[in-house]
Amino acid sequence: MQPTSEHPADPAVPPSMAAARAAIRSEAAAVAALEERLNGRFAAVVELIAGSAGRVVVTGLGKSGIIGRKIAATLASTGTPTFFVHAAEALHGDSGMVTPGDVVLALSASGETAEVCHFGQLVADRGIPLVAMTGRDDCTLNRLASHVLDVSVIREADPLNLAPTTSTTAALAMGDALAVALMVHREFTEEDFATFHPGGSLGQRLLGPGGIA
Repeated sequence: MQPTSEHPADPAVPPSMAAARAAIRSEAAAVAALEERLNGRFAAVVELIAGSAGRVVVTGLGKSGIIGRKIAATLASTGTPTFFVHAAEALHGDSGMVTPGDVVLALSASGETAEVCHFGQLVADRGIPLVAMTGRDDCTLNRLASHVLDVSVIREADPLNLAPTTSTTAALAMGDALAVALMVHREFTEEDFATFHPGGSLGQRLLGPGGIA
């Protein structure tokens, strides 16, 4: 993000610090912009997942795959049975992990990642619902999907507008929003949370002396 009239360059701030601050502003703005996209399309995805008899299978590649793993972990720990399948591994047998009744959530910023799109095609051909989380409206993955979550951003946070930064933050925030919406939809309680988190500081706080148990 370059200096603007709203955020002029401050000669007292080193360029690296100015870039860091600009990155935070960029990512904060991208996350804030997601709120207006929590509309009927988002609600339809919540209903789809909540009404499914199977699990959510999250897939992605590269940085989107890393974000997908976090989304899968958050969903699983908050009451939605979920696991992650690497898109490349899906093309070498792991697509067999997807069964009727499942919902596949596929992440790709461009919506054109070859392995993710190929996996998406396999899923769609089998009649399994495919939810695309992408940053482009007109893309292959969206055309394959029955539902689309828009995580588009104006630009990445780095000065070159190349490194997945703002786009991955937006995808992660959308995944968190989905998990939270499903928690409320399922009436997921603190007691439920405790059964999934018996270890660590969370478990101690929830199950220790004075806790739920």
